[in-house]
Amino acid sequence: MIRVAILGASGFVGAELLRLCASHPQLQPVRLFGDSQAGLKLEAVHPQLALAFPGLAVERFAPERLDGVDLVFAALPHGHSQRLAAEIIARDLAFVDLGADFRLDTAEEYETWYKEPHQAPELLSRFVYGIPEINRARIRGAKLVAAAGCYPTSAILALRPLIEAIDPASIVVDAASGVSGAGKGLKEETHFNTVDENLTAYGLLTHRHTAEMEMALGGRVLFTPHLAPMNRGILATCYGQAHGPCDPLALLRNAYADEPFVHVSERPPSTKWTLGSNAVHLTARYDPRTGRVLAVAALDNLVKGAAGQMIQCANLMLGLDETAGLSTVGMCP
Repeated sequence: MIRVAILGASGFVGAELLRLCASHPQLQPVRLFGDSQAGLKLEAVHPQLALAFPGLAVERFAPERLDGVDLVFAALPHGHSQRLAAEIIARDLAFVDLGADFRLDTAEEYETWYKEPHQAPELLSRFVYGIPEINRARIRGAKLVAAAGCYPTSAILALRPLIEAIDPASIVVDAASGVSGAGKGLKEETHFNTVDENLTAYGLLTHRHTAEMEMALGGRVLFTPHLAPMNRGILATCYGQAHGPCDPLALLRNAYADEPFVHVSERPPSTKWTLGSNAVHLTARYDPRTGRVLAVAALDNLVKGAAGQMIQCANLMLGLDETAGLSTVGMCP
């Protein structure tokens, strides 16, 4: 068995990592770290996991508590992983980080979008960007992977195969996410009375995930995220000016024909099709009236947008079956 430590185990992504590990044939969580609920048994933090992991508890992180661990998952807010990464790397462990700390190419880009200096710029080049469908060869056998953000995963998978057919400076992405994407902490904007029966745009022109989209797509992206009154899911609607008539649906089908977690169809996707799964559902159209390409992606922000992608990357890193512990089947209704 591969012994796993999870940083940020008390959050939504930490819970999802544990849920997926419970059905993974080789990943065994043995250390759970989380400051806000340190000292509590797992069943008190995540009751839904009580039967799967009856002996585990959440504790405060200390490097020496990684003794005997083979793989580290970090699901921490941005800025936290860069303070801990050197200590983890020094132990020569496989490390998958979900934070934004090591996703971008340079410390300057990080400071531009996150408004603070990077504290470990010398480590940036050592991390591989973690979307297996576009970076599988580099992820396979890597020691350090920075798993992509949830919004970028949806937009990049929808647009990457189409980038030669469109003007990369014309990309527009409108995406709506479930409230779990904002994390477990209490905030006024994610309070039930705020979210229920409401749809809100936020992060206008400056959302940090824009940088990942531009890095992976090689263009300029106008990205507007929206908060939707649902627990989980992302629906990304993406546009680009076409160079001429094209068949974007065929481009998606060709690009993802052998991908285990990507389904391409003429039917516009729904977030509920992906609920609880590592699947991404895609469609695309060319509009001859406006000369634009339209592409739509749906995924579960906590699975393919977070914990599932982390495990998919870890499977590749450790030489396991890439699909181990991950479902392609959504829960609907």
